[in-house]
Amino acid sequence: MMLTKSKLGLLVTTFVAVLTLSEVVHCAEKGVTYDERSLIINGQRMLLFSGSVHYPRSPPEMWPDILKKAKQGGLNVIQTYVFWNIHEPVQGQFNFEGNYDLVKFIKMIGSHDLYVTLRVGPFIEAEWNYGGLPVWLREVPNITFRSDSPPFMNHMQNFTTMIIKMMKDEKLFSSQGGPIILSQIENEYTSVQQAYKEHGTRYIEWAGNMAVGLNTEVPWIMCKQLNAPESVINTCNGRYCGDTFAGPNGPNKPTLWTENWTAQYRTFGDPPSIRSAEDITFAVARFFSKKGTLTNYYMYYGGTNFGRTTSSFVTTQYFDEAPIDEYGLPRDPKYGHLRDLHSALKLCQKALLWGTPSVQELGKDLEGRIYEGKGSVACAAFLSNNETRFAATVDFRGTKYILPPRSISILPDCKTVVYNTRMIASQFSARNYKESKFANKLEWTMVKEIIPIPDASQIKTMEPSEHFSTTKDNSDYLWFMTSIKVDQDDLPLKKTISPVIEVASLGHLLHAFVNGEYIGSGNGNNTAKSFSFKKAIFLKPGDNYISILGATVGFPDSGSYLEHRLAGVRVVRVHGLNSGTRDLSYNGWWHKVGLDGENLNIFTEQGSHMFEWTTVNKGPAPALTWYKTTFDAPEGNNPVAIQMETMSKGMVWVNGKSIGRFWSSFLSPFGKPSQPVYHIPRAFLQPKKNLLIVLEEMGGELDGIKILTVNRDTICSTIGELYPPNVEIWSREKGVIRSNVDTPIPTANLVCMDNKTITQVNFASYGDPVGSCGHFLLGKCNAPDSQNIVEQYCLGEAKCSVPVDKNIFDKDGNTCPGSPKTLSIQVHCSHKNVRSHSST
Repeated sequence: MMLTKSKLGLLVTTFVAVLTLSEVVHCAEKGVTYDERSLIINGQRMLLFSGSVHYPRSPPEMWPDILKKAKQGGLNVIQTYVFWNIHEPVQGQFNFEGNYDLVKFIKMIGSHDLYVTLRVGPFIEAEWNYGGLPVWLREVPNITFRSDSPPFMNHMQNFTTMIIKMMKDEKLFSSQGGPIILSQIENEYTSVQQAYKEHGTRYIEWAGNMAVGLNTEVPWIMCKQLNAPESVINTCNGRYCGDTFAGPNGPNKPTLWTENWTAQYRTFGDPPSIRSAEDITFAVARFFSKKGTLTNYYMYYGGTNFGRTTSSFVTTQYFDEAPIDEYGLPRDPKYGHLRDLHSALKLCQKALLWGTPSVQELGKDLEGRIYEGKGSVACAAFLSNNETRFAATVDFRGTKYILPPRSISILPDCKTVVYNTRMIASQFSARNYKESKFANKLEWTMVKEIIPIPDASQIKTMEPSEHFSTTKDNSDYLWFMTSIKVDQDDLPLKKTISPVIEVASLGHLLHAFVNGEYIGSGNGNNTAKSFSFKKAIFLKPGDNYISILGATVGFPDSGSYLEHRLAGVRVVRVHGLNSGTRDLSYNGWWHKVGLDGENLNIFTEQGSHMFEWTTVNKGPAPALTWYKTTFDAPEGNNPVAIQMETMSKGMVWVNGKSIGRFWSSFLSPFGKPSQPVYHIPRAFLQPKKNLLIVLEEMGGELDGIKILTVNRDTICSTIGELYPPNVEIWSREKGVIRSNVDTPIPTANLVCMDNKTITQVNFASYGDPVGSCGHFLLGKCNAPDSQNIVEQYCLGEAKCSVPVDKNIFDKDGNTCPGSPKTLSIQVHCSHKNVRSHSST
C-alpha cells in the first residue's frame, strides 16, 4: 500500500495517540488504588489472602522457610507491625539489626512474590511490651499518649516519618515497584477514643491526615476505627467480620479484614486456646461471599516472645495454635484446610470481583449467595447452612446439595462443589516432643543471688517507689528493702504464734525474704494484677531486714492513659506483735534495680566467669538461684525445645540469648502449666558446648529439665464418601471449571515434610472408624484389607493419595451396607527404613 502524506500523518498521529494512551494506562496502573469493590494493585483487582508474621518473633534464619510455607499455604500478602520500642529503645538511638532488621524482612517478603501490609502504628498493642511504645516516652514532660498532646504527636510523627522514609529510600512501596501495598496508622483506637473525648477525635483525624501526607501512594488503613478520616480505609478485626462488620464508613472504600484471629493468645494461667479450622474457614467463606476481598490471619505464624518483650502476663509462646506453629511447622488441618479454601476462592475470583451479587433463600437458616455476570464473567455460588446442629439438603438450580451443619459449600461455576468448610479434605498432624539422645548430659552448677539489705548506695525514699518508673524497663526486678526493730517484749510468747507480714502490691508478683531467708511468693494475674500477700515470719529481737523482690511480667499494652499505669509494692504491715500492728509503708525504703547476676551478664560466657559456681545439691532447687550447664546440639534438623515443667518461674538463656520467661508454677484451671515447653531456635545453637543458664526465682526440680526435638511426623487423614474431591484437581479453563482427573472422587492425601517418607502405616480403616489423629479406633465395621491397601499406596512414598472408593476397599459390599463410609489413616514419616504391618 502506498502511503500518501495525509495517510502517513494520520498513522503517525494514531501511533502517538496509542503510545500516549499506553503511557497514561501504565502510569495509572502503577501503585495501589481502590474503590468500593476491592484494592487495585498495579491496575489489577485480586482477592487477597494475608497472614501476620512478626519479624522480632523469630530469628532471621527462620524467615525464608516461614515465608515459603505461607506462600504454599495460598497467601499472597504478609502483614507485620513495626515495633517502635525495639527500634528506638533509647531516645535517638536506633536498632535495626538481627531479627529487628525490618528492611531485610520486607525485601525477603518481596523476593517470595508476596505483598506486604505494613502496620506502622506506632502504637500496636500486639501483646507486646507497652504496646510497642518506648518506655522513655513516660519521662517526656506533659505527655498524654494517643491523644492530641503535642509532645506525643511530635514523637509519633518523627518515628512514623522515619520509617516511611526508610521504606521509600529502599523503594519498598508498591508505587516504587516494591511489595508494600497497604500501611496502617494507629491501632483499634475506637476502644479507647471515648476516654479522651474531643482530644481523641482531634487526634485520630490528625493521625490519618499526617499519614496520608507522607505521600506513599499506597492506601492507609485504620483497624476497628468507626470514624476513620475520609482518606483512610476503616477495616474489621474479629472472628466473624462477615457478620459483625458494619462495612466501610465511606461509599468508595473496600471491605477489608485486618485481623482474623486464628486462636487466642495466652497469658500465664490460661487454659489452651483452640479455634477450629472449620470455624475459621466458615467465617472466611462467609466474608468473601459478602463482598469481602482481603482477609488477614492474625496470626499465621505467631512465633516466640524472646527476652522480656511480652505485655503483661503474656506467655513466651505466641499464637502457637496458628496455621504455622511456634516451631515453624504447619499445624494441620488448619494450615491445609485454609490452603484449600484459598484455592477454591481463587476459582471464584472473576465472579467475586466483577459479578453482580444476589441472595437466594433456600430454606430456614439456608441461603445461597451468588455472584453472576455477563459474557466472560463466570458464576460463583456460596451455599450456606447456618444451622449449627443438623445437616440439610438444598435444591439449587435444579440440583440437590447436602450441606453439613454450619457449613458453606463453594461452587465456582454455580454447579460443581469444590470445597465445603466442614468437610476437611487436607491432612491432620500431631506434634511430638522427643528427648534428644545427644543433648541431655546436663551437669548443673549453681550460684545463689545475694539477698540485699539497705545500704547507702541504693535509692532511698520514705515509701516504696513505683515499680515501672523506677526500673524504666531495664529489668523485670526491683528490690524493696527496709528494716524493723523489735524488742523481746514485742514478740509472741507462744511458739505456735508468729508475726505475719502483709504486702499489698499493684502487681505483678513478689518474692519475700526476711533476714535473707525466703518466706514465700505472691502474684496477681492478667485480669486482676493487684494482690495481697500474707505469710507468717520469724523475727528476732533487734534489727530485722525485710527484702521484697518485686517483679513485673511485661508492661501493659492496652487501654487508655498507659503513661499513668502503676505496679509494685504499695503497703507493708507486720501483724501479730504484742505492741500491735506495725505499718512499714512509710518506714523508709531502699531500692535496687535488677539482680546482680542480671546486671553482670551472668548469662553470657564472659559474664559467667565472674561468678564462683558450686555443685548442685540433690533435692528441690532453692529460690533465687542461677544454674549453669552446657549441652551439644541435638541430632538431626528438627526444631529444638526445652522442657521446664518441673521448674517454677524465671528466664532461660542459650549462648547469651534469652528465649523468654517461663512460669511453670502458674497453673491453668486444668492444673497444668500454660506453657511447659519453650522453643530454642536452631539458629541460637552451635554444634558443641552450648551455654545454658536458668534463673529460678522460687525453686524447682532441675532433673525435669530436658532438651527436646520437635516434629509433626504423625500425619493422618479422615475422608468421607460424601466429601467433595480435593480442590486441587479443579482448574478454570476458558471460563469453565474442569477436573484434571477422569473421575473426580474423594481421596485421602498425605504428605511428609523435610524430605521424609512414609515408613509406617499406624492405622487404616475403611468403614466407620472413630477418634482423631493419634487416637483412632476401629468402629463397628471395617474393611479387612484396609491396612494392606493403604500400605500399597503409601509405604515408602513422600506423599500418597488414596481413593475413598468402595471398588478398592469393599468390592463385595459387605462393609456397613447402606451406610456412608469413612476412610481414616494414620502414618509415620521419617528417614528410617519402611515398616509394613505384616512385619510388626
